[in-house]
Amino acid sequence: MKKYRLLKAKRVVFIYIITIIGFVALIVRLSYVKIIKGQDYYSLALDLWTRTAPTKGVRGNIYDRNGNLIVGSYLAPTVVCIPKQVENKDETANTLANILEVKKEDILKHLNKNVSVEIIKPSGRYISVDKAIEIINKNIKGIYVVSDSKRSYPYQSVLAPIIGVVGSDNQGITGIEYIYDSYLKGSIGGLNIYTDAHGNLISDLTSYYNSATSGADVYLTIDLNIQLILERLLDNAYVKYNYDEAIMIAVNPKTSEVLGMASRPSFNPENYQDYSEEVYNRNLPIWKNYEPGSVQKIITYAAGLEEGVFTMDEMYHDPGYLVIDGVRIKDWKAGGHGTETFLQVIENSCNPGFMTIGMRLGKDRLFKYIRSFGLGKKTGIDLLGESSGILFNEEKIGNVELATASFGQGNAVTAIQLVNAASAAVNGGILNTPYVLSKIEKNGEILLQKEPTKVRRVISEETSSKVRYALESVASRGTARGAYIDGYRVGGKTGTAQIAENGSYVSGKYILSFMGIAPMDDPEILIYLAIENPKNTIQYGGVVCAPIVKEALQESFQILGIEPSSDGIPLDARYYIDKQIYLVDDYIGINIKKLPYTNKYNFIIEGNGNTVISQVPAPGERLIEGGSVIIYTGE
Repeated sequence: MKKYRLLKAKRVVFIYIITIIGFVALIVRLSYVKIIKGQDYYSLALDLWTRTAPTKGVRGNIYDRNGNLIVGSYLAPTVVCIPKQVENKDETANTLANILEVKKEDILKHLNKNVSVEIIKPSGRYISVDKAIEIINKNIKGIYVVSDSKRSYPYQSVLAPIIGVVGSDNQGITGIEYIYDSYLKGSIGGLNIYTDAHGNLISDLTSYYNSATSGADVYLTIDLNIQLILERLLDNAYVKYNYDEAIMIAVNPKTSEVLGMASRPSFNPENYQDYSEEVYNRNLPIWKNYEPGSVQKIITYAAGLEEGVFTMDEMYHDPGYLVIDGVRIKDWKAGGHGTETFLQVIENSCNPGFMTIGMRLGKDRLFKYIRSFGLGKKTGIDLLGESSGILFNEEKIGNVELATASFGQGNAVTAIQLVNAASAAVNGGILNTPYVLSKIEKNGEILLQKEPTKVRRVISEETSSKVRYALESVASRGTARGAYIDGYRVGGKTGTAQIAENGSYVSGKYILSFMGIAPMDDPEILIYLAIENPKNTIQYGGVVCAPIVKEALQESFQILGIEPSSDGIPLDARYYIDKQIYLVDDYIGINIKKLPYTNKYNFIIEGNGNTVISQVPAPGERLIEGGSVIIYTGE
């Protein structure tokens, strides 16, 4: 019996010891959980309780080179819901449907989803501030309005192919918006709401808002004022010629900075879904391949001068054709130009003369320069979708192909390649990489800066000087006289190219073009225009395109501060036959309704104001009879 009591006492002691050990272990564990790991477990619990209504960061703005806003953003709130918190889904759907002006069923499908947080889109995405306030005032349980923003386009379709489009989730899809999306988009924020597993708000925990941050701002090399000129002139040309497609580019030929780039057809990036994908996904100036026509003669001429295969005062006779390996290739002018100098060969855009230069150069040397000037290869411009162009395979071509390549037929190029090559021909002989990004900046800090990039020297300074003189002579005495501007040193080259489809040329369809450059003693701007299949007009680039580029140059001179010069080549006297030269009167300050009638020249009115605030040409400048004075109006 005594032995039994002793055994029982030992068992009791053992149980006590085990209990104490367990209790101590529990205290240690609780202390570890509460004190050491408490914050970690609390954070995990908060994560389980948190429902986040996301808000996107405001995208950075896009500006031109002078700080003018091109693309911005505006407040556009978004409606979100926590479906488990919505008590009367039918009534809630009805209320929201009335405010958002959609069907009740469109709202119900969101409220019935088995998710923690649901964005009511598209009807509740990017709503007006007035509608957001109305929803907030309803104080509907489970419905929240969060801050959001949407892209704004003050100039609608202006620069659309370059700027690109932004998707429904505020992400860049094409163009600058896509290329620099990581800089533009900013960081995501959100409204954080604490709920239990049933979606009920946890009363002793306060919801909080994490602010989204704004993205960086992008500055382009584009001059918005020049861009607006290009856009307007393309629209005017469409009204007049009903063309199929058109391209217009303005660059600084010294640096290859793009000052303006426009094309048609275009689109409004705010409603890009309303256009075909091939319209908003293609940037024609860098994507479209086509035969350049006579504008490419600038390269052939520069190559011939550099290699010394002719001199500009050397005499040449053009009978109106040239026979190459038994093939008779005609000049554009029936009967030819007769005896002329090689300076007049480029003034008259004489095809046999250029074929002669090409034959003297030979296949290897001509194509060496064509490639050196950047044709047949991407320029490296900082935009998406650039094409390489298509050149003859030199190993497989004969003299006929060599001859036609000399005057711009057979090879296919992009507009940006042609513009960049012409820039190298007149800027002293340096080929640069064209670019549209100037810098990326945030809160005054420059995150990325672009500078001119030299690719290579293609011709000498001396040859480039001769090319400038020759092109100025074309605008003063040759086929580009339609772009001559009295008092300014303008150079240019016309182009007329047949359109090839399925391996053959289409009868009656042409791409007309013109390259205008100024001032020719120190080029600061180059403007190129190409129009495909203009209707109801003579099919010559000098007739259709040169006057348009002339107008663009005239307006750009004022923007860039380019002063007149009296040192240029005077206009050929034959252009003045039956026409007089008049001094332009001063119309600044006159009420638009009191502009005097004159049969000397025409008026082009720009603006919606009542008073003349500026004019081009300026008062006192000379203008050919039948020319146009651009009148700008304001208040």
